[in-house]
Amino acid sequence: MTNQTQQPILEIKDLMVCFNQNNSVITAAENISFKVFKGKTLAIVGESGSGKSVSAQSILRLLPKDKAFHPKGEISFQNKDLLRISDAEMRNVRGAHIGMIFQEPMTSLNPLHNIEKQISESLFLHNKKLTTKESKARVIELLELVGIPNPAERLDAYPHQLSGGQKQRVMIAMALANEPDILIADEPTTALDVTVQKQVLQLIKSLQKKLGMAVILISHDLNIVKHYADDVIVMRHGNVVESGTCEHIFKDPSESYTRELIESDPTGSPSPVNQQAQTILTTDKVNVWFPTKTNFWGKTTDYLKAANDISIQVREGETLGIVGESGSGKTTFGLAILKLLQSQGEIYFQGQAIHDFDQAAFRPFRKEIQIVFQDPYGSLSPRMSIYQIIEEGLKIHNIGSENERQAMIISVLKEVELDPETRHRYPHEFSGGQRQRIAIARALVLKPKLIILDEPTSALDRTVQVQVVELLRNLQKKYGIAYIFISHDLAVVKALSHQVLVMKQGQVIEQSDCETLFSSPQEEYTKNLLEAAYFYS
Repeated sequence: MTNQTQQPILEIKDLMVCFNQNNSVITAAENISFKVFKGKTLAIVGESGSGKSVSAQSILRLLPKDKAFHPKGEISFQNKDLLRISDAEMRNVRGAHIGMIFQEPMTSLNPLHNIEKQISESLFLHNKKLTTKESKARVIELLELVGIPNPAERLDAYPHQLSGGQKQRVMIAMALANEPDILIADEPTTALDVTVQKQVLQLIKSLQKKLGMAVILISHDLNIVKHYADDVIVMRHGNVVESGTCEHIFKDPSESYTRELIESDPTGSPSPVNQQAQTILTTDKVNVWFPTKTNFWGKTTDYLKAANDISIQVREGETLGIVGESGSGKTTFGLAILKLLQSQGEIYFQGQAIHDFDQAAFRPFRKEIQIVFQDPYGSLSPRMSIYQIIEEGLKIHNIGSENERQAMIISVLKEVELDPETRHRYPHEFSGGQRQRIAIARALVLKPKLIILDEPTSALDRTVQVQVVELLRNLQKKYGIAYIFISHDLAVVKALSHQVLVMKQGQVIEQSDCETLFSSPQEEYTKNLLEAAYFYS
């Protein structure tokens, strides 16, 4: 670990984290001990459920009071045990001395408040003398610092008006608003495209250097950890299995689990497409434009061209990967194919023109064209069992009797390698990787011809990503399903795709077969994406 003669800014000793659940006690983490040093980055790595986040959230006492408790342990900061100080003292620590970037910006930002209000709230909380004018200037400065373009114009924007990458940048601005001594970054780049990942991590690194800030980086991406951490703690099942300097952990790991994590990268390629495969989807100059300005008479005078003149062809059993930065139009184009966004241009599915269909006319096609969303937490209803979630589509399309549907659900759960005996459980009882398998099962049960996969692996651990990629390849080979795979993770795109489309600001920049694009990209933008993707390796 880092030079032990240096005084730690934060020290955790023998921390134990437990939860009361259904009249029983669940131990989420135990015997957690580590030190954090000024100006250094400590990475905590491990798969979902390993205890990374609950250990970090314990530092700021963010776990639910009615359920979480600490039977033993100590968290020392500025000669105080954070587990035992008053709520008022803890409020002074949060934000001012220890800031936190949360994993999920979609749910961490308040949808009812604009960006200026959300960032300035923390400023006013810790500086009562601050004026509104000073606060506004500081918010603009912070937005500029984290790379939000035209920051003064974004002050009135609400979270839903920002891309995923922009939301994460706002979260970082909020965490850094009061220049904290320690920054806890919980998967800060999970939902970001590779170029933005690189920018955000370099931004945190430069601010760390400028402010002498300590960083606790929680991540499942070991390529990032390798490049940015000074020390590493590896966690599994709530325990620290290995710790040491970053160099030592990566060069000579002592535990087989650590080696498994380090070697978990999607590899291989999909099965070749049958030469006789029919074209299943064709689009010709598809546009999705959103009105942004109107004149005095209410006529639209300007548009945001979210997707512009996009033409593709996808065959049975083929995967088209769509890559590009946040806001490039990847998801917008996918939603237009599904008729979930209004578009212009022509869309043909199995030779039939569907671009002019209204929702009623398109409804039968929803069985044939399915989608798996990015966020397995938000896309599954918490009030429905996984049986009900998977059955819903079968009921809507009047498929099978009750017994037949049960047989289909059991069969599809086996297909996605989940235990059918768990079918009456609820989403919160499953890990992130299992939830994504449930989402795939929901799409697969209808036996679709085309599945649009919108960042389906971005929230998953690398080891789980490898499993999901292998699962998708096997399902494609078995059933001849076509995929449109939208992702910012180029390693996953390479492992799954036959063809790749590169998008930027609503435009197609480059399009070719996967091998050609990765070996000899033609456009500067594509080269930059690839350089950022392999920046860490």
